[in-house]
Amino acid sequence: MIDVVKYSENKSQEWDGFIANSRNGTFMLMRRYVEYHKDRFEDFSLLFYDGDKLVALMPASRHGDEVRSHGGLTYGGIIIDREMTASRMLDVFCALKQYLKYNGVQRLIYKRIPSIYYSYPSDEDLYALFRNGANLVRRDISIAIDLLDPIPFSTVRSRYAKKARKEGIVVRESNDYVSYVNLLTDVLMSYHNTKPTHSAEELRLLASNFPDAIKLFCAYKGDAMLAGVLIFETPSVVHTQYIANSEEGRCCGALDLVMDYLIHEYSARKRYFDFGICTENNGLFLNEGLVRQKEMFGGRGVAYDFYELSVNDSGNSTI
Repeated sequence: MIDVVKYSENKSQEWDGFIANSRNGTFMLMRRYVEYHKDRFEDFSLLFYDGDKLVALMPASRHGDEVRSHGGLTYGGIIIDREMTASRMLDVFCALKQYLKYNGVQRLIYKRIPSIYYSYPSDEDLYALFRNGANLVRRDISIAIDLLDPIPFSTVRSRYAKKARKEGIVVRESNDYVSYVNLLTDVLMSYHNTKPTHSAEELRLLASNFPDAIKLFCAYKGDAMLAGVLIFETPSVVHTQYIANSEEGRCCGALDLVMDYLIHEYSARKRYFDFGICTENNGLFLNEGLVRQKEMFGGRGVAYDFYELSVNDSGNSTI
């Protein structure tokens, strides 16, 4: 029998220890990351026990009669260890639905962890979603490079990277989050009429909490920052959280040089280089220019899926 316990602060060490030894968790699901914006969300994270043994976790937030896994995270879902089986995952989902129903929740929005972030096959939740009648309600497309067998840069991207080198542009790691966020804000407002999710202070805080996982690499001409990429490292993936390129940087290939540097830097240590999603409007609009730019670096598609699970639906458990 699976027991469900709502997360509380005294569970933080147990939570983070489980994430660290899981087969589908990343540092973005640890409590220090989940809680950096806790003032914006009503936390509804859950722990699943079989007797005294912790067998699964789910980072989550509550939004009225809806629970999301998690409203402030790129992905969430149920985190599992190497001992989780398909049968036990069905038990976890059964307990989850009962717990949500008891607490007045009508539906769960389940943000699956993309498979490239697994350290071992972990699709038991996908089967449990099917068995419980969950519906796919959103699919974003990200672009990622398989660093074990990369598709070469396009001729245009290679040419611009070479141009940047000839113009004396250099790439180095930076801690200047203020200048970077200012550059990023200008780019996002000019091209997308939006702003970064994180402030410079939040990025600095997160980077100090996870110095081995969150890093900023920028292209400089002298002291001028022309382009930059904020990366999140997980055991198998380098993920570009933010990408910014100034007008001058566009002309001289600054971002191309940063990407060239990062892909070569991580090719011997990581399996995938994930550029992030290229879709808008809940996945219904494909940003053709953005996806083309990322594909020119050698990336190809990875799905980021969202499922809706009705708590009162009996699902397909009799099939």
